[in-house]
Amino acid sequence: MNRPRVLLADDHTVVSEGIRRLLDPHFEVVGVASDGRALVEAAEQLKPDAIVADITMPLLNGIEAARQLKKANPRARIVFLTMHPDATYATEALEAGGSGYVLKTCAGFELVTAIREAIKGRRYVTPVIGMPVMRSLLDPVRKQNQGKVRLTARQREVLQMVAEGHSAQEIADILQVSVRMVEFHRRRLEERLGLHTTAELTQYAIRSRVI
Repeated sequence: MNRPRVLLADDHTVVSEGIRRLLDPHFEVVGVASDGRALVEAAEQLKPDAIVADITMPLLNGIEAARQLKKANPRARIVFLTMHPDATYATEALEAGGSGYVLKTCAGFELVTAIREAIKGRRYVTPVIGMPVMRSLLDPVRKQNQGKVRLTARQREVLQMVAEGHSAQEIADILQVSVRMVEFHRRRLEERLGLHTTAELTQYAIRSRVI
């Protein structure tokens, strides 16, 4: 009987190898991506049954990657494995299309269960933050306040890479667009946020959990 195929994404090699050893008895690990952009590309090529992704990854964070993955394939099953024991992170991750949210400190006990639940089309949230996450998802005030400043997917990509210290040329090479296009997105980003410097954009990226 074929085992479910799982794709991993984590920018720390030691962590991804540990996860692989944990999952090997239960699943076929078909690949490991070290950043969010590589994850999106690998998922398109490998078409795994489930994806295990960190949130904090370079070039494209796990939540943004999940949005792109779900847009390309609404049936994608994504389990977030993260150090963030924060209901706000978990809520955003689930709203981006995540099927599960597991803390790395609980991975040995919960990750296999979360993946199996995701493959069955069900949702799993680590019990440590389960109730706060459910309250957050159902909070009408939070929903009303959502999106007061809405950025496009491309603007969020540019924001992350600017905050990570990439030059306009480096961002253009990564996105495969012109430097002029990157500068255009940055200007629109600054106008929308009312910010003017790289330092201000970086602070905003940290506050809004982009990096």
